[in-house]
Amino acid sequence: MNTIKSTSRFTRFAKTTARMTGRPITFVAAFMVIVIWAVTGPLFNYSNTWQLVINTLTTTITFLMVFLIQNTQNRDSEAMQIKLDELIRSIDGAHNALLDLEELEEDDLDRIRNDYENLAEQARQALQGKRLKNGTPELHEAKSIKKAGKRRVSKRAL
Repeated sequence: MNTIKSTSRFTRFAKTTARMTGRPITFVAAFMVIVIWAVTGPLFNYSNTWQLVINTLTTTITFLMVFLIQNTQNRDSEAMQIKLDELIRSIDGAHNALLDLEELEEDDLDRIRNDYENLAEQARQALQGKRLKNGTPELHEAKSIKKAGKRRVSKRAL
């Protein structure tokens, strides 16, 4: 299988920037800029220009970073979806109708989610029906059934 690497300058720039901004040294550098700015406050008599410098700098950087981070997250999400689709596709008995599920409308997703919740409920009921010779469920099954039941009740209460 051939590996395809991105040649887009923006993609390479976004990936590199996201990687670099997530490092501790970048945080330390940003923190130091804030410290230097705060220390220079008395030097500039806490003027409007002094305040405007940090406000403009942080707003501009934040604005640009939102787009870079969103680009990186979109690409990562798409890659994850493809990997999940491949896992579904490759498993015998899996529903291939679930491939590309993220493209469905909200109503369709809700219907499918309800179907899986019903399957889970049936599986819990089947576990509750499974008894040992003395009529009690195995200890680890009883605990997991009880926990699952509590989570389901608390989820419904919300």
